[in-house]
Order: sequence, then C-alpha cells, then structure tokens
Amino acid sequence: MKFQSICISGILLLALPLLAQSNAGELHLKVLGPDRRPLKASIDLFSDAFQFHRSLTTDDEGGTVVRNLPFGRYRLQVQSESFSAYNGLIEIRSALPTEHVVNLSIAAVSTAINVTATSTLLDAESARAPDHIDQQQIDNRLTSLPGRSLQDLVNSQPGWLYEGNAVLHPRGSEYQTQFVIDGIPLIDNRSPSFGPEIEADDVDSMNIYTAGIPAEYGRKMGGVVEVNTLRDAQAGLHGDVALAGGSFDTASAFARLQETWGHNTVGLSSSGAMTAHYLNPVVPENYTNRGTTGDFSLSFARDLTRKDYLTLSVRHEISRYEIPNEFVQENGAWVPNAVNTVGCPPVPPAEEPSDCVFIPGGQLQNGDNFETMGSVSYQHIFSTDTIGWLRGMARDNSNDFYSNPASWPINVTQHNDFKEIYFNGSVAVHHGRQEWKAGVESDALFLQENFSDYLPDCSGPLGPSGSQCGIQLGLFDPGSAVTFAFADSRPDLEQAAYVQDLIRLGNWTVNAGLRWDHYQLLVNQNAVSPRLAISRHFPSAGLNVHISYDRIFQTPSFENILLSSSTAVLDFDPISLRQNVLPSHGNYYEAGLTKALFGKLRLDATMFRRDVNNYADDDAILNTAISFPIAFRKAILYGAEAKLEVLHWGKFSGFGSYSYIVGNCWLPVVGGLLLGSESGVAVGPSGTLINTQLTGHLPDSQDQRQTIRARMRYQVASRLWVALGVDYNSGLPFEPDESPQLYATEYGQVVINHLNFNRDRISPYFTQNASVGVDLYEHEKRSVRLQGDVENLGNTLELIDFGGLFSGNALGPSRSFFLRLASEF
Repeated sequence: MKFQSICISGILLLALPLLAQSNAGELHLKVLGPDRRPLKASIDLFSDAFQFHRSLTTDDEGGTVVRNLPFGRYRLQVQSESFSAYNGLIEIRSALPTEHVVNLSIAAVSTAINVTATSTLLDAESARAPDHIDQQQIDNRLTSLPGRSLQDLVNSQPGWLYEGNAVLHPRGSEYQTQFVIDGIPLIDNRSPSFGPEIEADDVDSMNIYTAGIPAEYGRKMGGVVEVNTLRDAQAGLHGDVALAGGSFDTASAFARLQETWGHNTVGLSSSGAMTAHYLNPVVPENYTNRGTTGDFSLSFARDLTRKDYLTLSVRHEISRYEIPNEFVQENGAWVPNAVNTVGCPPVPPAEEPSDCVFIPGGQLQNGDNFETMGSVSYQHIFSTDTIGWLRGMARDNSNDFYSNPASWPINVTQHNDFKEIYFNGSVAVHHGRQEWKAGVESDALFLQENFSDYLPDCSGPLGPSGSQCGIQLGLFDPGSAVTFAFADSRPDLEQAAYVQDLIRLGNWTVNAGLRWDHYQLLVNQNAVSPRLAISRHFPSAGLNVHISYDRIFQTPSFENILLSSSTAVLDFDPISLRQNVLPSHGNYYEAGLTKALFGKLRLDATMFRRDVNNYADDDAILNTAISFPIAFRKAILYGAEAKLEVLHWGKFSGFGSYSYIVGNCWLPVVGGLLLGSESGVAVGPSGTLINTQLTGHLPDSQDQRQTIRARMRYQVASRLWVALGVDYNSGLPFEPDESPQLYATEYGQVVINHLNFNRDRISPYFTQNASVGVDLYEHEKRSVRLQGDVENLGNTLELIDFGGLFSGNALGPSRSFFLRLASEF
C-alpha cells in the first residue's frame, strides 16, 4: 500500500425537554392578571447574542416552561387580550429553574423596561466567543444532500473544514469531533460514509465549542457540538412536515409529531431520503453514487412530580450507499505497471504491452450503516440550589462494505459492529456567584471486526495477465497475500470524573474545571486535564475579551483499530510496521474578543494554537472505504478566525467569516499501521522491520490557509426574502505519487487542471449560492413556507480533496437546484 506523506486529517434521539447543554438552564414563567388569577398569554423570548427566538403559549394555569436556555440575557414579551403588554429583561445564570412571575394590568399603557435589541447583543458573562445555531438559521439553511444536513450547518462556522464525504475537521483535527445529543456524547465518526445521519430538521438548536471546552467533555476534543433536539412542551398536538427535492434525483421527507396532555409528552419522528450524489464523487461524471437514508424514533416524557422529570426514547436509523468510481474503475483502461514511466495506449493494441496492465472496469462497491439506540434520562431538584441528573444509553451500530468481482486492485469485504453501554451522573449547585457542577461517566464499547480481501487477476481482451493487478501496478509489495481474512473482538472501557465552577466577579467571568480520564483498549492510560477560561466585559465599550486554556486527552478512533494493531497484518503485506495507537495529549490556547458595533453588528475575532503529542490521524487501504487510525509524533496548528454578523439592520441580516490555519505534523508515525515499502518501512539487517521516516515534518492535510464564507439575506416583503452567499477556499495540500498523465487517466484532465504541482496544493475555488423564501400561509401556530436554492451558481469544479479517502479525491456538487416545502402546526 502507498502511504501518503501528508498527515491525512481526514441516533439521534428525539428526546423531550431535559437539560442537554453544558451551561444551560430553564425558565419557569407564570402570567397573572390584576386579580392574581392565571392568564392565557402569548410569550416571546429573544436573545440576539444567540439569535434565539421562541414563541409559546401559557397553559390554563398561566404557566409555561422553556428549557435548554444557554446562560445569558433574554428579552421577554408577554401579551394577553384586553391586558397591557409586558416587555422586559430576564437572565438565565443557573442550571436550576429560574422562576419568574409577570403581572399584567388593564392599563391602557404597556408595562415595559427600556429594552432594545442591543440589550442582548452581547453576553456579558460568557467566557468564550458565541457559537450558537438556533431554529431560524436551521429553518432557513441551504438545502443539503442526504446524509449531511447537520454537518453542513457546523461546517458553515469559522474554523471548520470538510475533507471528502462531509468528514468534519475542527481546526485541523482528524476524526476528533464529538456530537453530544441531548446530553449523550457520541464519539464515533458521524459522517455519511461512517454513521447514520443526524437530520437537521430534527434539531432545535446547537452550541459549538473549539476552545473553552467545559470539563464535562472529553475523549474527542477537536470540536464539541452540543445538539439539542428537544422542543418545549405545548398542550395539544404539534408537529412539522418537510418535503424537499431537486438535482441528482434527490428527494427527502421528514415528519415530527408531539402530543402533550397533563404531565405527559409523546414524540414521534420519521424521515427518509434518496439521491444520486450521496458521497463526494472522484470524477465529474459522478459514477456509482446512489444512497438512501431512513430513521424512526419514539419518545416519552413525564413530569413525575414538581421536582422529578423522566424521559425515555428509542431510535432506529439506516443508510445504504455506493462508493464512487473513477474512470478506470468504471470504464476500464490500460494502465502503466510499476516500471512504466511513459504511459499506455487508450485503446487495446494488437498485442498486450509488456509494461501495461488492462483493468476491465465495472467496479461496484457498496456500504451500509445500521444503528438502534435507546436512552433514559432522569432529573431531580434536591433543593432551591441543587439539581441532579442521571442518563443512560445503549446502542448497537454496524457497518458493512461489499465489493463486486470487478473491483480492483483489491476486493474487500468488511462487517464491523460495536455495542455500547453508556452512563453518566452529575449534580449542579448554585451558590452566590458560583455555579458548581460535578459528575462521573462510564462508557463500555464492545468492538467486533471482520475483514477479508483478495487481490484479483488482471484480465482483458487478451486474456488473464497471470498476476495480481495490485502487485503489477506497484501498489502492493511482492509477497503480499492473495487472500487475507481477519476477525477479532475486544472491549473498549473508558471512565471519567470532572468538576467545574463558573464564577462571576462583577465584569469578570471565570470558568475553571478539572477532568480525570481512564482509557483501556490497546493500552491502559490515565490523564488529568485542567481547563480554564476567563473573560472581561467592558460595558462602556460594548466589548468582551476572553482567553482560554484546555488540556486535552483524546482517545484514538476505534474504526478498524483491532485490525491495524494485529500481528496478522504481516500476512496481508510482509513489509508492514504495526504499533499500538496511543491517546493524544495536548494543549489548546485561545485569545479573542467580541465587540458590538452600532447596536446592529457583532464582531468575533480569535487567535488560537494547538500543540498535540501523538497527533491522531488516519490512513486507508488504497481506494476502499476501509480506514484505520494512526498517530504522528506531534503536531502544531495555529491560526486566526473572524466573524462579522449583521443581526438586524433594516431589512438586512447575515454574516461574513474568515479563517486562517497553518498545520504541521512531525515524523515519525508512532502509532497505527504502515503498509508497504513506500510507507517508509524497510527490512533491517536482522530481518526486522524498521521505520525509516524518523525526522522532518509534513503539512497537515487540513492546512488550508484561507477560507472565506458569507451569506446575506434581504427581507423583500413581510412574507418574502432573498439571500446570496459565497464560499472561497484557497485549497488543501496534496502529495503527488503518480505522474500528471497517470492521474489524468484515472480522474480526467479537467480535474488535474485544478492541481498546482509546483506548490503541491489544490487550486483555489470560489462558489456562489442564492435562495428565495416565501411564507405561503401563517396563522397563529400554523405556517407553510417554500424555499428554493441554487447552489454553485457558476458551476465551478470544486475539488475539495485530492489523494484522500476512497478513490483518491473528492469533488463538490456541480450547479444544483432544490425546493423545500415546510409546514408547522
């Protein structure tokens, strides 16, 4: 196997209300009339700092509960027919419920405090830059291809980049994204080719961390995405329906129902989608790329008492997809063998060339993912200043990979499975200026791997060549096994405990924490990780300044980790070096500011640096979807990010962002599997295998220096809006290991024209998008809206990645059109 010398960086539960975010609380609101009797009222809650807006209605007792509110300041508006309107401010600063009573009068003049949008533009007590995505942004997002709607939302934020097939990379980290779904952490890869989809229509809000990470989160620390699927309980039947379709034979449907009566709430959701552009193709022709997804979920929640709250949920998800082919795999061709430096004829000659191999084409590789997951959550209020939670989760996840007989240069079959049992318990105490939180967690994953392959003969119009394609082409070493099989199972046991304290000292805010982790799979390690974030608010300047330090302990990705660490791989390729993959240890530093401008704009700017030992990465077996973890001795990543948001300026709203990153990895590779002599493995004098690549450093494959994103929306009329967006990428690095002519045979000259072989970088690309939305119907809580999107307006060839996973590179979609019809009731 050829080892790339660029470091290759590269379930959802419909539960019901329960605290799902690290620094979040809930509001218990009661509305009374002048006679102190409860009133039916309409409630609107706003925060411009989070771009947050909720509309609710009080029950017959004049009460309502709003859960999962990020700590901060909110504008509260209350209206009831024949009574004065109320407009005021309210602060959520504790995980404990905030009780608030609004008294309405029959006065002709509204009761109000001097409240403006500026009042909530900055969160004065936040110790990090705001990175919150709320319901309006989710509803008005660009339509995504199936399998990546949530990833697209995360990727729109500064500091995040895609590699092929929607694999998220936060600030250069490989496979180190953790999704926390309603308080349950998922540490496996959730990209379309590795895990079932997290559907954005099922999501209420998200918080995103790349620094200042609370101590309760660990194990996968490149970036943490808190996903809240919880909807506030409203009496009666409510729900959403969304239908979408467009280019590439894409169609999708989503439905959600929620019924609340008394102290009970039942939720049900289901979705399905199909497309002919599921993964990123490797050539513009988009060969073999169909995919389908589906899921179903059911949940139940009950207020057992005023102090006890219980939720139960179960979900089943599935995805099936094809692996995209390149030209040779699809159509067949003569390709040069290991000693040919000239090339081969495009059509079969009269007799077989001695230095060419004929590949017949017709490859078809398929993958699938299945997941069934259940969870239980329990919340108890011990006193006016203490609250606790217990959460448990069990799931069964499997993924399969199949190859037809025409697959080359290796025919692979894989059946992997893991079963997981997770538990955590935590308690929060509010005391004066402090908000303490402490907890423990335990996670047991039972891994099962089953892998087999064979190296096919080359055959064509002149008959069999008499040798395996991979060996003739120099992709495998002489002596590599023609057939190979591997099966193993092992538990991955992880435990953790943490304590954190949020301290408010006037205009200062300190968030300090300490975490202990234990990891036991291939190695047995413990680590203690301190965390610290400090901010200072300058009220007269409308400015927050913040700094943070995060000590991180990251466990390796477990995809094929048993295979990559087994001595059995010597049967696969005799020139192989196998080393246990160790956890990563590192330090994250960040400094930044948040500034309010003109009462309408908000500027966030940060600088960061990451120093990581045993830097986690991955490698792959040629053109297959079979990847496994590796680790470099260390990596240093640094850069800067800025985002300017126009929250509301007349009829305009939108954002513009800029990211700069530099990343380098230092040799040698200290963990994982190195296959083949071209990986730097050599046979030593005593016959032992040694790693010859011991010094030097390489560019991180997410070392994209410049990334610019922007989207601006204009409200044409009360029910009509239009939006324009742009996306500029300066290009990722790549390392050529073939001639441009051979690359052209595999991927086409039009793709090769977008490679700069002098700089070993992909050429920059610039894409545009446009949207129009119209509210077709709106009455009380019922609405129907239609949105149309045109993406990649200029039909630019978007070469995201070259020499990466699957067949070598990844192309973004060509110009495409989508319509989405959504209804709420």
